[in-house]
Parts: sequence; structure tokens; C-alpha cells
Amino acid sequence: MPPKKNPLKLNKLQLRTLALAQILARDPAMAQQIETTGEAALLQVPHAHGNHLHVGDFTVSTRDASGLTNPAVWSALARKKLIHTANPMAIATLTPEGLAYDTGLGHHFMTPSDH
Repeated sequence: MPPKKNPLKLNKLQLRTLALAQILARDPAMAQQIETTGEAALLQVPHAHGNHLHVGDFTVSTRDASGLTNPAVWSALARKKLIHTANPMAIATLTPEGLAYDTGLGHHFMTPSDH
């Protein structure tokens, strides 16, 4: 039997936010890898300018990235143990489960940046 899609029943905003956080976690300018735990601490989130923001090499509409500034979304991800906020120097820390969670959104709403 194939694994269930979205087993934690994240809503669309939570899925988009987690997908963006996973991309940010791979960017050394935005995150710090914690080798001992397999986690990634997000040190900052990109700021929007105009109707978009830059996440790694991608341009994302501010509408699609609205969860990055929504405390309720981060709380939901923490309740599901995909992130935690114990590190005062980080916005959030993605757990190994959060880094590995298949959102199914990988590249659906991201386009390469033109600037």
C-alpha cells in the first residue's frame, strides 16, 4: 500500500509554508544546518517587495508566501512536530520530519527569479 499523501492533514496554507521553509532551510544565507540533530534553523525569512519575494533562486508571490508571517501557521506546524521554536536566534527550526515531509508542492508555485 503506498504511503498516504499529507498524513498530518496540513491545510493548503500550512503545506505552502512548509514547502517554502524547506527551500529556505537549504539556503546557507537563510538557515543553519544542525548536524547533530539533523535539523535546520531558519535564521530569517525574506521580505516581500512589490507582489513577490525571493526564496532561494525562486520568485514567489506574496499571496503564496503569506504563511511565513502568520503565527497561527507556525503554531500548527509546531503542534504537528514539523518545527520547533526553542532556539531564540531562529525564526523556527525544522525538525528532520519537517525537512522530509512531502508537501507535494515542491515546484508548483515557484518560478526562477528574473532579477
